[in-house]
Amino acid sequence: MEIVLALIAAALFALGSVLQQKAGADAPTIGARAGLLLQMVRRPIWLAGVAADGLAFVAQAAALGIGRLAVVQPLLVASVVFALPLGAWLGGQRVGRREVIAAIALLAGLGAFIVVADPSGGHDGAPLGAWLIAAAACGGPCVALTLLAPRAPGPRRAALLGAAAGILFALSAALTKTVVSELDNGLLTVITTWPLYGLIAVGYVSMTLNQMSLDAGALAATMATSTALDPIASVVLGLTLFKESVSAGPIELLVILLALAVVVGAMIVLARDQAQPPSLASA
Repeated sequence: MEIVLALIAAALFALGSVLQQKAGADAPTIGARAGLLLQMVRRPIWLAGVAADGLAFVAQAAALGIGRLAVVQPLLVASVVFALPLGAWLGGQRVGRREVIAAIALLAGLGAFIVVADPSGGHDGAPLGAWLIAAAACGGPCVALTLLAPRAPGPRRAALLGAAAGILFALSAALTKTVVSELDNGLLTVITTWPLYGLIAVGYVSMTLNQMSLDAGALAATMATSTALDPIASVVLGLTLFKESVSAGPIELLVILLALAVVVGAMIVLARDQAQPPSLASA
């Protein structure tokens, strides 16, 4: 059941990203400010995208409530496959054969990782000290990527910001899993403990970075980096925070490394394509 829910979430996340990218392209924002989302909230298309993301989050949370982080999050990479045709249909994005092949390769690589690695076991929570280490490990690269982004051209800027958003999406998913597990102890426990507020803070920052990435006008680059780094970071967090385990001998380890190499290669192809942002007609 968690696989079905994760795929539904992937399709909805793809729709949300396409609509939010279109909203940013139709009326570009000026600069990169912390209040970017407050500016975007005035746009009906963007709100429709956020609504799709909200439904996706519900499906994702349900999947995380019954499944493992290292299984659910890699399945969300299917959003890149959904996003490309949706981008061509709704946003006028140019999607070539290379992008289609790269998207399929990306999906196949992560699918192979899930099947071969076969994550199992694990807990629903972690000590505060472990969370602080995880936050620092995720936050450091995100700050570096965000600082490098303004100096890069459109597609590369989208890739850098998408990578930062993808890492924070993984941290958000880990926090979501903990918040959902605390529902068993009652709503009062959820609203009086820190994970909920950590989720809200990380969620706001990740959404801002994702919108900045989409505003760069290269949907494939955004989807490639965010959807690839999200599951990879999620697997790491699942293994370290929640003590999920991966059974892999020498042959399985080789297959896992090859699968990840395919993912990275596909991500690079998608990030380098769409060098010219599409011209979208304003309504």
